Amino acid sequence: MIPLSLKEIADLTGGRLHGIDDQEAAALVIDGPVVTDSRESGPGGLYVARIGAAHDGHRFVGAARDAGAVAALTSREVAELPCVVVDDVQDAFAALARGVLERRPDLTVVGITGSSGKTSTKDLLASVLSAAGPTVAPAGSLNSEVGVPLTICRVTPDTRFLVVEMGARGVGHIEYLAGIATPTIGVVLNVGTAHVGEFGSREAIGRAKAELVAALPDGGLAVLNADDPVVSSMAGQTAARALLVGADHEAGLRAVDIELDAAGRPSFTVTGDGVRGQTRITLALHGEHHVANALAVVAVALECGLDIEAIARALATATPASRWRMEVTERPDGVTIVNDAYNANPDSMKAALKALVAMGRGRRTWAVLGSMLELGDESVAEHDAIGRLAVRLNISRLVVVGETARPMASGAQHEGSWGEEVVWVPDVDAAQALLATELQPGDVVLLKSSRDAGLRWLGDTLAGVTEETT
Repeated sequence: MIPLSLKEIADLTGGRLHGIDDQEAAALVIDGPVVTDSRESGPGGLYVARIGAAHDGHRFVGAARDAGAVAALTSREVAELPCVVVDDVQDAFAALARGVLERRPDLTVVGITGSSGKTSTKDLLASVLSAAGPTVAPAGSLNSEVGVPLTICRVTPDTRFLVVEMGARGVGHIEYLAGIATPTIGVVLNVGTAHVGEFGSREAIGRAKAELVAALPDGGLAVLNADDPVVSSMAGQTAARALLVGADHEAGLRAVDIELDAAGRPSFTVTGDGVRGQTRITLALHGEHHVANALAVVAVALECGLDIEAIARALATATPASRWRMEVTERPDGVTIVNDAYNANPDSMKAALKALVAMGRGRRTWAVLGSMLELGDESVAEHDAIGRLAVRLNISRLVVVGETARPMASGAQHEGSWGEEVVWVPDVDAAQALLATELQPGDVVLLKSSRDAGLRWLGDTLAGVTEETT
């Protein structure tokens, strides 16, 4: 956190002080963590008391104080800590985040959005930029109206790069987030069918993602996926310079000669704008879909002043920093567990299945798949299509978990699966019981579903990950 006095925070948010006078508030410096979860409070920190669907944050002000917080941002007076009282805590939190960035006009801010791959790309980029200077990026998938201010409030006086992941549940959301963290570089990875049930159509999703490039300044850079027509068309919707990246021959930065090793880890040659000759890049991540993510990272890092050799070195050692994204565990009995069950949509599901095939060459492969949520009227058709794809990819065993995902099983059967190749089970416990009796040494098991389906916890159990490490 950039040190701010409580009086400065009151001025930034338009709030009034309670439990402390102006002089004391001017002397009380907030230089610790800014949090919305009292359990994450620490010495010198500020607790933001939000009122959510399940909890009223004002009930936990005392717990935040006990953990070290010295002040709170509230919408009503509290006795446990000096506080800044505001009409709307979210509006005030956004104003505080903007105030932090106003104090660091030299900071390079990178915004990332897309229907899939945001978190993995954010993690890759943070790893690469950290080699060039202090970098702040979201923990996990903090990409909402709460997560973006939380990330910004981790900026310190020596931070050089800020990476902001931006999600959207509707049109206008990314515009709102970009108004809090105004980026100079924007990355749009793809426009798929994730959340189509909320947006109504892929075109509406595209309009929402384009809000990021529309927010870029004249001197900024929009990094756009050349292989996604909806994304590449955004080049005409921004005042910034547009750079198309991908395998398409019209891309300014291209990935060619893509190969996968025996573990499904990709390598490729990057050529084009900002690259002298051709440079070979090898990733430690699993799955060919990471090539597009890495190419976007290369584009941003070059814009930030890194040379291609340094970028390649950093990418070669970058590993997943966020949980349940293609986490690979080699068990002592020879079974490989691939836990990619933090989230799922048709595009990421297809990518994960293809990665499973690459990793399972010569081995028996299992796809344990749960529901993809927020697909609206397309849910049955999209689940059916994934089941059919699993058969076409010749995956050995398909285990479909849960009622919503059941069309995957029927799709696989109609595509030509037979016998025990595909099985539907009602819940995670049934899937665990099946796997416990049938897994054999050498098997490769992918777990993939939307977060609320719970397969990530099954993945942890199969991998032997204890609760303390999650």
